[in-house]
Amino acid sequence: MKSFREVFIIHTQERRKMINITDRLSTAVKKSGIKEGLLLCNPLHITSSVFINDDESGLHQDFENWLEKLAPEKPYSMYHHNGYEDNADAHLKRTIMGREVVIAITDGKLDLGTWEQVFYGEFDGKRDKRVLIKIIGE
Repeated sequence: MKSFREVFIIHTQERRKMINITDRLSTAVKKSGIKEGLLLCNPLHITSSVFINDDESGLHQDFENWLEKLAPEKPYSMYHHNGYEDNADAHLKRTIMGREVVIAITDGKLDLGTWEQVFYGEFDGKRDKRVLIKIIGE
């Protein structure tokens, strides 16, 4: 069995943003040379997420609205964590959206459904964040 590891950096200008990273993952699969296996992708930070969904702007806005209702950014004083930082809402949003994705690799390609795309969700941006890609297989 072979393995491949890559870490890349995402830096958003906004506090919250969803970025399609499907092409980056597909490129990593090609670089790995692995034809049959599994790809794991996760952020190496606790205020960001990697998840699979549809690449549709209305849906992205729906996620933003829904997450803000569940864990509003402000007032900062409503969170116990915010005695140290002002990002408690980002921790909660990450928990809701999940930490990582695992995707099958078949015939050297990501085995995604028709509308499935992979996204990096940033909930406390404006600085460098690392994202891990780990691929194992043959």
